[in-house]
Amino acid sequence: MAVQLNHTIVHALNAQESGQFLADVLGLEVGTPWGPFVPVATANGVTLDFAAVPVEIVMQHYAFLVSEEEFTAAFERIRQAGITYWADPHFKRPGEINHNDGGRGVYFLDPAGHGLEIITRPYGG
Repeated sequence: MAVQLNHTIVHALNAQESGQFLADVLGLEVGTPWGPFVPVATANGVTLDFAAVPVEIVMQHYAFLVSEEEFTAAFERIRQAGITYWADPHFKRPGEINHNDGGRGVYFLDPAGHGLEIITRPYGG
């Protein structure tokens, strides 16, 4: 078997809130909580297990490759929810999307302060 990423734990202030936020933006479902984890599974089988932690959360970055149609739908949900978004990872181009590598991309923050990104083309692609 080839090595594959199966799951990762995402620290959150409120696991349910952060998991639901991601699921809502990406049009996914929140899975059944298991112990302290609130899972959100992606189409390629990777699960993000949100877990509330009693410490200061250090920002992490999570990028999601989506189709053009999924980007359009997710971006509309971001806009409708009034979520601040940027075209760049340094948050210097607010209210814009990027067209890197001939696709579309946008950055935004989740409730715990993690940097999330949706892109339609892999970098270097």
